[in-house]
Amino acid sequence: MFVDMPGNKSVNRTRLDWDTRVKISLGAALGIDYLHDCGFTHGNIKSCNILLTNNYNSCVSDYGLAQLVSTTSAANRVIGYRAPEVTNVRRVTPKADVYSFGVLLLELLTGKAPSQASTSDEGIDLPRWVQSVVREEWKAEVFDPELTKYQSDVKEEMDELLQIALQCVAPSPDQRPTMKQVVKLIRDVQKNDNGSGDISKGANA
Repeated sequence: MFVDMPGNKSVNRTRLDWDTRVKISLGAALGIDYLHDCGFTHGNIKSCNILLTNNYNSCVSDYGLAQLVSTTSAANRVIGYRAPEVTNVRRVTPKADVYSFGVLLLELLTGKAPSQASTSDEGIDLPRWVQSVVREEWKAEVFDPELTKYQSDVKEEMDELLQIALQCVAPSPDQRPTMKQVVKLIRDVQKNDNGSGDISKGANA
């Protein structure tokens, strides 16, 4: 099944608790890091390309397909996730993958899809919206109400994952961490969450 993002408001969608969101984040990060270790970039990281097992272990799908379609079609596939420096979607760097993963993290944290943020009253994309809210010190408004209403005990971990996401969507590629660093940072968040376990063996690319 696909990642059922909190921004999906359908009646039958699966509600994701905090532990599950962290598990999905780490599994996806491990899959992307595996690709980077093998010398590849993905080029089309987005929520519908993260597939889940019944136990919510993440599998990164759609690798390599962006190179098989026209430039226009490929561009349309990554709107909302594309790093600002990417002008040719067929030539994506690992740091551009990191940016797209950061947008994915923001989806999990905010309950908003990139398209929702870009068509909202703010008229800006999801990373810029989050950055503006954090800058104005309204951080509580960033997080998905489902998390803040029912799981206030994980506020510290939520803040930590938000900081990781903001590092990933830094405007300059040089300011972004590598996926290996991202994996370590998310694992540190998971260690602070007593309800989580190690899922490193459950992630695939």
